[in-house]
Amino acid sequence: MEDHTPSPAPKASTEPLTVKEMLRALRETFPVFAEYKPLAIGIDKQAMAIRPDFDKKLFKSAIGLHTRSISYLKTLQNATHRFNIDGTSAAPVTPAQQELAAQQLREHFKLGAEKRRAEKAAAEAVEAEQQRMRKLATLAEKFGRK
Repeated sequence: MEDHTPSPAPKASTEPLTVKEMLRALRETFPVFAEYKPLAIGIDKQAMAIRPDFDKKLFKSAIGLHTRSISYLKTLQNATHRFNIDGTSAAPVTPAQQELAAQQLREHFKLGAEKRRAEKAAAEAVEAEQQRMRKLATLAEKFGRK
């Protein structure tokens, strides 16, 4: 007879192990992260006061990943205020901060376009080489010695 009782979970920390897991935990815990609202300066201290169990190094890396995301930068470039961890309004977003977000977005899209162009050129070069080899094979078959 089989035993269908669930096996006990291994004793592991419930703390996220990767930056992406930490970011997922932040988005589940704090709506300002899930909604990509502009974060208040010093939000790391606010969050660590609420969740001291978070690994500080992973937490800072997750915030960096979050604040460099396209969604966050798009929100920041058009925002007027930053938000505290509880969702209340904090300091205003300065025009310089809005411009920096816009500049980072332009750079991101420029790099993406360059990468796509390079990939397209590489694919075209491969296709041209394959076409050349097919033509050579056709010529060799047609004029080759029998």
